[in-house]
Amino acid sequence: MIFLELLWSFFQIGLFSIGGGYAAMPLIQHQVIEVHPWLTMTQFADIMTIAEMTPGPIAINAATFVGIRVAGLPGALVATAGCVLPACVIVLALAYLYYRYRGLTTVKGILAGLRPAVVAMIASAGLSLTALAFFGQKSLPADLGGVNWVSVGLFALALAALRLFRAKPIHVMLVSGALGTLAYLLF
Repeated sequence: MIFLELLWSFFQIGLFSIGGGYAAMPLIQHQVIEVHPWLTMTQFADIMTIAEMTPGPIAINAATFVGIRVAGLPGALVATAGCVLPACVIVLALAYLYYRYRGLTTVKGILAGLRPAVVAMIASAGLSLTALAFFGQKSLPADLGGVNWVSVGLFALALAALRLFRAKPIHVMLVSGALGTLAYLLF
């Protein structure tokens, strides 16, 4: 039964995650935390962090890691297959249709209309992870007493390094990881 739940959950994620892994984050979060309480928000954030750092698509990596967490290696295979299957079918169908009808203005309009939805989904995922980093398990507390100031400071430093000094993202990640480790060991 767990394998069918994993397959169906990640099939839905694969089917509706237009825009890539970042756009799939809210869908994955909804499935693995709210629909099926397989993970806590902290575990979800950890899995998404690992999925982002490992090579390959984020959604597929996340499916693999959630599958392992829930049902071991067979769960990883089932969740990954569920995530990939819709994309394979959709890409084959769309490639055929696009090749056949690529000159129509309707097709161009549909593609242009999808862009704002993808941006909104990516922003939603980013805000959820930022809220988790800044406030912990609580979504957005009424008072700001529960703010994790170490995370806020690291975020501000990383953002400044990326935007003002045009630092390479890999260097920012390495330095942020080292500073975060040091800060959490000291405090």
